[in-house]
Amino acid sequence: MNQINLLLENQDVQAIDGATFDRLNPMTGDIASRAAAAQIADAKRAADAAAAAFPAWSATGPGARRAVLLKAADILASKAPDFIALMASETGATAGWAGFNVHLASNMLREAAAMTTQISGEVIPSDKPGCISMAIRQPAGVVLSIAPWNAPVILGVRAVALPLACGNTVILKASEICPGTHRLIGECLREAGLPPGVLNVITNAPEDAPALIDALISHPAVRRINFTGSTRVGRIIAETAAKYLKPVLLELGGKAPLVVLDDADLDAAVAAAAFGAFMNQGQICMSTERLVVDQRVADGFVAKLAAKAGSLVAGDPRKGDTPLGSLIGKDAADRMQALIKDAVGKGARVVAGGSVEGTLMSATVLDHVTSTMRIYNEESFGPIVSVVRVDGVDEAVRVANDTEYGLSAAVFGRDIARALDIAKRIESGICHINGATVHDEAQMPFGGVKASGYGRFGGKAGIAEFTELRWITIETGPQHYPI
Repeated sequence: MNQINLLLENQDVQAIDGATFDRLNPMTGDIASRAAAAQIADAKRAADAAAAAFPAWSATGPGARRAVLLKAADILASKAPDFIALMASETGATAGWAGFNVHLASNMLREAAAMTTQISGEVIPSDKPGCISMAIRQPAGVVLSIAPWNAPVILGVRAVALPLACGNTVILKASEICPGTHRLIGECLREAGLPPGVLNVITNAPEDAPALIDALISHPAVRRINFTGSTRVGRIIAETAAKYLKPVLLELGGKAPLVVLDDADLDAAVAAAAFGAFMNQGQICMSTERLVVDQRVADGFVAKLAAKAGSLVAGDPRKGDTPLGSLIGKDAADRMQALIKDAVGKGARVVAGGSVEGTLMSATVLDHVTSTMRIYNEESFGPIVSVVRVDGVDEAVRVANDTEYGLSAAVFGRDIARALDIAKRIESGICHINGATVHDEAQMPFGGVKASGYGRFGGKAGIAEFTELRWITIETGPQHYPI
């Protein structure tokens, strides 16, 4: 069992009243982590510490910030075995997925380090004689970062790396499902030499989350909020932040379509669909949830996909002998079964998988899915993919857009000009031509539209989210006013 403390001002501390909560292993039910259950006073202390550290950190030069982030990247990479063990026990993740988390998160820290010298402004010509007019970007202040459990190292690091690079101080509110994994990110940055108070990590019991988040958002020092998670919770956070007129960066749910055109390379499309739908048991915001397939090639595509899915079985992630691991909990498994039952009852066919044993569920493919079925609209967040057969390009676009979500999408076709035209018509923040819906790189503008959120993580787009753009003028001569 992992004992997890808060990280406040670079100190390991208990919650103010000594309260703790237990995160259970989703497969075994054993205690995976016993973590400090932060209270309102702990949240206030974290925000106060970040506020006190802000003046010095925001004035720290880009070279010094870059050095800390680069060192943190190396330290994080060196702790891969620890992250793999924590993710297996807290979330049921496979070693492959956890290792990829560490790899990409290390790159995110390095990319953030590179961004320290890219926080640029411009001189804007002024009509006023003798006036030098500038637009400059400055650190915003304290950033509240709320990260999820499904890609905990990637998304935990993404929540803090660029804000720190921009000169902000940060509070990382760890997920209740992976407190140890998120706390270890803070440890990496502390070991790298981040000054006290610049990053504070708090963990909390699930029932305390609403009050804790409200207290943090309302704190006067908090100037930015970023949240990755469900659309339901994202709406609550956005509404709370709006009450205090504080900007929020939201990356929320998804129902990613992968469109297979009549001229697609079916083998390539099947490989991308299987990876996109079933990696990490389909528990990725970009997961391929809908396969929108032209009826001219649907039979051949489905046959190939069913064969591929049949090889993707789930097992105990600690043994490392299966491509899929555990779902996040029994509730998720029950939801998968309910979605399958509803779809089959309304005419869908299970062509691969479909069974659940505890929290283990192998890759599942549902064919002949229609809009009358729950799975057509609901985000499954599990290893199920739906095949929706369509007649031609226009219907494919209509079906791809027939969702409240708009995060990631993909289009497969050999005619690249036609595929690009379709990609432009799909309502999503991200779209890949002849590639999987699951694709992330640290330097890319990552985010969605519609119910998938707003704003962009990554690269220069992320700099705009975590800085204030200010207009500053210098008058170089005598001024003349009309009164």
